[in-house]
Amino acid sequence: MSESDLDGDDGDGSSTAGLPATSRPDTGDQATAPGPATPTAIGVQKDTAALVECTRLTAVERLDEITGVGERAAQTIIAEIGLDMTRFPTPQHLVSWAKLCPRTIQSGPVIRGGKTGRGNPYLKGALGEAAAAAARTDTFLGERYRRIVKRRGKLKALVAVARSILVIVWQLLSNPSARFHDLGSDYHTSRVVTERKLRNHIAQLTAMGFHVTLQPVA
Repeated sequence: MSESDLDGDDGDGSSTAGLPATSRPDTGDQATAPGPATPTAIGVQKDTAALVECTRLTAVERLDEITGVGERAAQTIIAEIGLDMTRFPTPQHLVSWAKLCPRTIQSGPVIRGGKTGRGNPYLKGALGEAAAAAARTDTFLGERYRRIVKRRGKLKALVAVARSILVIVWQLLSNPSARFHDLGSDYHTSRVVTERKLRNHIAQLTAMGFHVTLQPVA
């Protein structure tokens, strides 16, 4: 826009801001400016409606839906990692950059785990507070904390939950139409344990010389 359009005053007191100047008569062939939008009733499918609803939500509002992450924590996370996830091709790249992945120390044949690096202190602080809040809930993240704390201790369990939260953040920021959905506190019991039992039984039957084909009950 030119300065005259921004001023909106042509010198004689009449306002012409935003109106194009033309000397041609109106013959009806020129394209007319669109008028005010009128509401229309359009039937929207369920998936399309969900996509429209997701696009209306801001990144902070979608991250706020994660268990343990509040509005302030979501703002801190976005301020530290940004909204462009193309810099991190996979969630593992983001986790490695944040120094929330376990480190392996090898000396000859001896392999042992090491401490995580320093990373971004503001990001790790926000994720640590979110992990501590999620650990007290009856959700997938809370159950993940309780499963790990029994054998690894509180600090390592909190780091593991913080890593899971950061992976969820990457998924939400990579796909603007994605929404957080909690898997439930019984996820490991109802799915992981069942799949492990199926693998064990199939391996045993295969070792006995049987070819196993599984078919769910109708």
